[in-house]
Order: sequence, then C-alpha cells, then structure tokens
Amino acid sequence: MRCLICCILLLLALSSRARAEETLRWIRDGHPTPQALALIDILRDAEAKGLDANEYDGPVWAGRLDALARAPGEPAAFTRFDAALTEAAFRYSSDLTRGRIDPRSVGWQLDRSSAPLDRDQILGTLALTPDVATELNALETQLPIYRRTLQMLRVYLDLARRDVGEPLPAWKRTIVEGDEWEGLATLVQRLVLVGDLAADTPVPSRYEGAVVDAVKRFQQRHGLIPDGEIDRRCARALAVSMRARATQLAFSLERLRWLPRDLAPPLIVVNIPEFRLRAIESSAPPLSMKVVVGRAYHHRTPVFVGSLSSVLFHPPWTVPTDIARKELVPEFTAHPEKMETQNFELIDSSESVIPSSPEALAKAASGQLRLRQRAGPHSALGGIKLDLPNRNGIYLHDTPSLGGFAKERRDFSHGCIRLENALALARWALRSTPEWPTERIDEAVEGEETLRATLAKAIPVLILYNTAIVTESGDAQFFEDLYRADARLARALAGAGHPAPAP
Repeated sequence: MRCLICCILLLLALSSRARAEETLRWIRDGHPTPQALALIDILRDAEAKGLDANEYDGPVWAGRLDALARAPGEPAAFTRFDAALTEAAFRYSSDLTRGRIDPRSVGWQLDRSSAPLDRDQILGTLALTPDVATELNALETQLPIYRRTLQMLRVYLDLARRDVGEPLPAWKRTIVEGDEWEGLATLVQRLVLVGDLAADTPVPSRYEGAVVDAVKRFQQRHGLIPDGEIDRRCARALAVSMRARATQLAFSLERLRWLPRDLAPPLIVVNIPEFRLRAIESSAPPLSMKVVVGRAYHHRTPVFVGSLSSVLFHPPWTVPTDIARKELVPEFTAHPEKMETQNFELIDSSESVIPSSPEALAKAASGQLRLRQRAGPHSALGGIKLDLPNRNGIYLHDTPSLGGFAKERRDFSHGCIRLENALALARWALRSTPEWPTERIDEAVEGEETLRATLAKAIPVLILYNTAIVTESGDAQFFEDLYRADARLARALAGAGHPAPAP
C-alpha cells in the first residue's frame, strides 16, 4: 500500500512538473535547456560586446543554476529561473540591437536605430534555435566598422588583462631622439604590448632607433603629429591603460548601435574627435582628408545624419545672426572700412542689397537684415560649399585658411566643417552625376560665377563622434575626448543601470 501511495505521489509530481514546463521557455525534463545554458554563457561574457554583464544578472547565474539543481521538481523554482532568464535575455537582445540608452539623452540628434523589438518573436527564436550565438549576432548592426570594432574590443580586453607593467614616469620634459630617459624600459614594454614595437626589441641605452619609429606609429594611431617626440600630449596618451582603451571601444559600439540600419555606401562620414572625413564606397578605398570642426567650448559640431544634395561653386556666405551679432557687427561698427575690404554686404529678406549704416548694422544684429560675404578668393567658405540641409545649418566647405590643417587639434570653426580638399570631395560626390563631368567641375572652379550642381542621387552624411575607431586596414586608433562626450556617455550608462538582480 505504501509503495502504491509513493508511486501515485511521484506521478502527481511529474504531472505537475510537466504542466509547469509547458509554460516555460528554458526548462525541459526538470533541467535548463541547452539554449538556456548557451544563453547564460553569453550573458556572462557581455563585456565582449561592450556591455555590462551585471545588467543581465551575470554574477548570479551560477548560484541560480546551483539552486535549481538542489530543488528538482519544484515548479516554483522553475518559474523563478525561467522568468529571470527571459527578462535578462530580452534586455540583452534589446541592448545589443538598439543600444542601452536613447542617443537624444546625450545630445545626439538621432532616433534609436530601429523600432522596438518583437519580444515574443525574439525570445521564441532564442528558445528553439540550435545556435543561440548566431541568432543574437544577427540582431546586431552589420556596418563593417561595427564588426571591426567588436573584434578589436576582444583584443583590448585581453591586453587589459596583460597590462600589469609599471607606469611611465611622470612627464617633466619633452623626450627627443638621442635622449637618455629612465622610462625607456617601461616605454618599450608598453609599445610591445600595443603592437607598435616588435616583441624581441632590446631596451636601448638612449631613446633612438626602432623605439622612436614605434612611437611615431603610436602617435599616428592616436591623432598626434608623428614626429617621435614624447611631449605632454604623447605622454598622456601613452599612460592611458588598456582597460580605458577597451572602454573607449565599448562606447564606440554603443554609439554605432544607435545608427540607422540602412546606412550603406556611398557614404560620407566625419568623425569629430578624429578631425577626419572619409568618403566611403563599396568598390574602392575611401577618400580621406583632414577637417576642422566646431570649437569645444562655444560652437560644437552636432552629431546627426544628413544628406548631401548639391555642390555650390563660388558660394556667398550668409552669416548666421548669432555670429553677426557677437562678432561681425561690433567689428564693422568700430571699423566700417573692414566691411568692404572683407567683401561683406547687407541684404534684406528678398536678398536685395541694403546700403551700410550704423542703423542697418543694428538691424543685422537683431536679425532684421543679414550680413552676406560675397564669393571670392578670401571668402570664409572658400570656393566650394557642399550642402546637406539640416536644422543646425551645418555644411561642409572649402576654406582659404589652410594652415589650421597642420595642427593636431583642429576645433576652431563655428560648427560647420572645413575641408582640407573640398575639390576632391566635390569630384567624388559628383562622380555619378552625368551632367557634371570632371571637365565641367574644373571649369566651374576656375570661373567666378556662383553655380549649383545638384547630385543625381543624394549621399548620406554621418557626423559621428567616436574616440576609438578601427580602420579598414585593422588599426585601432584613439583620440582625445574633445567635447567630453565619453564622460557624458559614461554617466548616462551608469544612470541607465538596472537594480541588483535577485539571487
């Protein structure tokens, strides 16, 4: 009789467990499914995707699995485990697809990269797929720069685990070739670690030879003039830990997840802290050039996606009211002769020219009239302007002031982007517009008439901000946080963190 009762109780327990499992995704036959175990391993390794494993309960999964093993057949334990993994899986999927925060919360003029995910579809697929990792990878953006950055993050996470050397001596003076320096052994160790110096390079008695060449490579990858001199900026870059560099790469991944999924070549990308523009197409190496961007403290260049629609040759410059009021009107009021020597005029809303006077200048300061600089060799816009209509009034343009491109730090515009080689970019942009062959472009440049060339098909323009990028050749490059945007993103990500998970 007792055996019969035990059998009945066992059957009831099995039946109860079976009924419970019918509603669960991650439990079968009283055990976590293979998909559940694979998913837990991925959540624990979230750092490899630039994410925080703590936000997906990474540290507590071992304890949960252990508790589940100690409580076989308990429907309540199954339900708790299943609910926790379901929540963590969907949060991870969403963050991997769209980023952890809304880009507008940190000043980016972008909507999140895609519509909200279909929760049931995502979770249903993950629960049944034979390859959880592949399904999750398919959710990520397929932009090549994202894939390169993802691979490089793993490299730098490994470097961070091996970055246990002594810190470089505090910077006191610029180290130049031929100098003796007590930091040479540490410098060699650091350059070998990051791959700029061969591993078998001996420590020299003076700063010279292969070590100088390695510093030049390091400088090239960090937005510095590659002169081999270890000045204050170079020393500061050398001192940054590999963990901090990995964090920069993780921030780049977060920002790339915000971008529209349909971005594809041909594409123009300006990376603000790099001071560089790349015109990208599928079948050829990118056209690359230096740029000048907006001042860090007054006129920051915004981050947004625009569309290049036309090229203007010999453009006049209609001055924004804010610049007129703060800079030009006071100058021309004090020195009226400068208005003519600098080729400026006043215009009304119909673009009729208004004679200059103190009263008219006052109207320009209030926005009732506009200041316009006529086209010419000394125009602020140079000979070419590339239009991308946007609410910020930002565009790409030529400049007569070429000396600034020789500087390491190039943030001295009012927000628009000055081009090192505007003609090359104009030719690239118009290459698929039959009405504007190279000969006609050259004629327009050599003439004096203001001409507009409308592109046959508009080209997306991405104004980006990443302090870490991975080039097409596979080089990791790092730049100073010009606008303190990394610091702002770090605060936003910390604020978006989830409460501590239940055990």
